[in-house]
Amino acid sequence: MVMVSQTNAETTSVTTRQAVVVVQGLNKTFKDFWLRTRAKAVDNLTFHVEKGEVFGLLGPNGSGKSTTIKIMLGLLKPTGGRIAVFGKPPTDVAIKKRIGYLPEESYLYPFLNARETLDYYGKLFQLDRSVRVKRIDELLDRVGLTSVQHRAVKEYSKGMQRRIGIAQALINDPELLILDEPTTGLDPIGTRQIKDLIIELGRRGKSIVLSSHLLADVEDCVHRMTILYGGKKQREGTCDELLETQGRSIIETENLDDETIRQIDELIRRRTSGALGIDKVSHPRQRLEDLFVDIVNRATAERTANSGAAHGGQTAEFLRATPAEGAELLQALLRDSPEPAAPARPQPPAQKPATGPDDDVIAQLAGGAKPEPVRPQAPAATDAGKPAKPALDQGLLDSLSGDDKK
Repeated sequence: MVMVSQTNAETTSVTTRQAVVVVQGLNKTFKDFWLRTRAKAVDNLTFHVEKGEVFGLLGPNGSGKSTTIKIMLGLLKPTGGRIAVFGKPPTDVAIKKRIGYLPEESYLYPFLNARETLDYYGKLFQLDRSVRVKRIDELLDRVGLTSVQHRAVKEYSKGMQRRIGIAQALINDPELLILDEPTTGLDPIGTRQIKDLIIELGRRGKSIVLSSHLLADVEDCVHRMTILYGGKKQREGTCDELLETQGRSIIETENLDDETIRQIDELIRRRTSGALGIDKVSHPRQRLEDLFVDIVNRATAERTANSGAAHGGQTAEFLRATPAEGAELLQALLRDSPEPAAPARPQPPAQKPATGPDDDVIAQLAGGAKPEPVRPQAPAATDAGKPAKPALDQGLLDSLSGDDKK
C-alpha cells in the first residue's frame, strides 16, 4: 500500500505540472446594485485538468458548474482565487484560438443553414477556405447533418441544433474542449455518438472539460470528476475510486445449473465457517441504451427511411490524424488550396462598322424600308471667347420669309 501511494503522489505531481487548467481557491459572488451579496456561486473551489484528460464537472442545477466554466473562458471575473488556462490568465486573447466551447444553450443564427454556420465560425478563426470546406464536410458527416445541411437552423429540432453546436466547437481543432451539457436534447443514438467522440478525442490527447448533471453519460467517458454542491467541491477522484463498493464481490461466469450453484454456496460457507454465502443469483441485464442503439442499427442496415439526423458518421480526419509539421504542412496546404484564376484581359471596345452606299441598298432589300437620310449639320460660327450660336431650322426660316411676302 505504501508503494502504491508513493507512486500516485509522484504521478500527481508530474501531471499537475502538465495541467492545462489550474484552479486554486476560486470564489465568485454575485451582488446586487447596493453591493449586497445575492448568491455565492463558487466557494473556494480547487481542481486541475491534465493534458489529454477527460475531466467531469458534475453537480445539480445551481451548483456552480456554468459559472466556473465562464470564469475559465474569461467571460466572468472571479471574486477571489487564481485560475490559469495554458499557463495564462483566461482573459488572454492569444489562448482563445486553442479552445472550443459548447455553451449550455446554443446561440445560433436562425437564418443560416448548417454549412453557412460552420463556415462563419471557421472564418472567425481565420481558417483558409480549402481547410474550412474540408472540415465542414467531415464535421457534418460526424454529427449526422449532411442530408439536412442546406436547411435553415431555425427549422432544426433542439437535438439537431445541439449537433451543429458541437460541430462549431470542433471547427478550429481545439486543444481544450469545454462542453456544457453536451447531450441535452439528444436522442440515445446522438448521446452515444457524442460520448464516443469524447472518448476518441481524449485518446488523441485533447483535454476536455465535460459539465453535466446526467451522471450516466459522464460515467462512461470521464477519467476524473469533481462533484459540486452549493458551489463547493464535495468529492473528487476517478470513477473507480468514487463508485467501487469494497464490501461486496461479483463473480461473473457463463450460465450455471442449480447443482453447481449449490456446490459453490457450500464451498463458500465451509471456507468462512458459515459466515458468508451466496446472497443472490441473477442474470445480467442489458442496458436500455445498448438495446436502443441495437434497434436503430438494425433499422439503418435495413435502410428504413428517417427524416431526422443521420447516425453513424465517421470522425473527422483532422480530429483523428496528428497535425503535419514543416514541409508536410506546406505541401498539404498547396495541395488543398485551389489555383488562383488568371485575371481576365480587358477587351477593346466594339467599333460600329462603317456603312456605305451598298449597305443602304442591302437594308432596303432586306427590310423593305428606306433608311432615313442624314441631314448635314451646318458648321457653327464662333467668335473668339464667345459661345457658338445655335443654327436655325431652315423650314422655320422659309415660313417666316413667306409670311413677310404676304
